[in-house]
Amino acid sequence: MQNEPEKDICKTEVFDTVFKQYSNDLKRHLYFKYRDLASAEDVLQETFIKLWNNCSKVSYKKVKSYLYTVANNAFLDIKKHDKVVLEHQKGYVNYNKTESPEFLMIESEYLIEVENAIASLPQKQREVFLLSRMEKKKYREIAEMLDISIKTVEKRMHDALIRIKDKLGRKL
Repeated sequence: MQNEPEKDICKTEVFDTVFKQYSNDLKRHLYFKYRDLASAEDVLQETFIKLWNNCSKVSYKKVKSYLYTVANNAFLDIKKHDKVVLEHQKGYVNYNKTESPEFLMIESEYLIEVENAIASLPQKQREVFLLSRMEKKKYREIAEMLDISIKTVEKRMHDALIRIKDKLGRKL
């Protein structure tokens, strides 16, 4: 009996076979780690994308080991990232706790005034204002989204800022 030639993972049909053979077990393994199906599926997808991008470097005989290693490394990376985010948030929360109750009350009241001023804008001005200031879209992007000219976006934004400034009685 002679040795079969090594299967090429870069071939679509071989890759599909690998996916069908290992994806369900790997997804169960990831679900057990995450306890969240969406996260498990995200990492599963990223794992197979990485396999596809590195298909020429991975031996067919070692593909299962490769998949589990990549998935476990992704899990560890995400956990490390979550830990950093949590530490950062703890620092941020502690910073806010140093503010006086009076400051926090004034800040809260001011935010309510700003929200009311934005809510009182005519619909078209409010739409442009929120796209620009909250979603950080450029005027060109807003114009394309709303199918209007850039000059119209500029005019609506200008009018919105004047209305908000008048409503708040302060300079923005």
